[in-house]
Amino acid sequence: MPENVTLSDFQGDGGQDVMVAAYRHDAHKLNGETHNYAPDTFHGVPVNQTVPHGADGDASALSRPNGKPEQTVDNHETHYRLSLLTGDSHYDPEEFSRPRLSEAINDLLTGSDPEAMHRAWLTSDVASGFNESIYYPYTSLKYHTLLVASLLDNYRAGHEFPDLLLVVDDAEEIVPHRTVYAGDRFALRIDEDADAQPWARFGSRPWQSWASAWKRLTAHPLDVNHDKHDMVLDANLRRIWSWSTALQYIEDLETRRENA
Repeated sequence: MPENVTLSDFQGDGGQDVMVAAYRHDAHKLNGETHNYAPDTFHGVPVNQTVPHGADGDASALSRPNGKPEQTVDNHETHYRLSLLTGDSHYDPEEFSRPRLSEAINDLLTGSDPEAMHRAWLTSDVASGFNESIYYPYTSLKYHTLLVASLLDNYRAGHEFPDLLLVVDDAEEIVPHRTVYAGDRFALRIDEDADAQPWARFGSRPWQSWASAWKRLTAHPLDVNHDKHDMVLDANLRRIWSWSTALQYIEDLETRRENA
């Protein structure tokens, strides 16, 4: 499928739901395959297809520099993500054993209900273990995929990029395909309507702009006046520019807080 595919082009491709394709578009990274040699199917379902409306390219621009990528971390040439908290690889021999990994990847890729696939990606620990590019090992494949799906769902609804907002929702508020982070204390989504919730505008074009958007939220979900954990989280989120890295950092630090 060509790079400039449209929804109508895609809908003629076997009748597959376009949102399902968004959640399967980077299957080759979960399976350790290069893009050039990535298979077209996984366990009988189509994978590694181009996402319409340029949503994949726009999501990439939110988290990675443009241009020819270069190795940024010596001796780390795998899709296992490096943690901003520890600097170590997220690879865990038990969690990433072939039987457990195969089962988890099946859950992420082989479903046919797009809303169920959205929930599976939102709650996946395994997807958090992979980066979206070996050249940028602190990025997150989990949050890149959720950003792709959210942008695509907005674009197919007629929303243009300059219309989009980062919206802070209550924790229990999960909007299909639009929610890109779901934690115990708050959720984050991309939408054109804030529904009276705190928000910040994305800007005129896709670029690494997380810190800028986070600083401009009309209200923050964190208690930065009294809670030391929240002070650390907020301070670092004001310095991270990659969207997928920032969303993954929130998940990692919130998980550490819950386990403390």
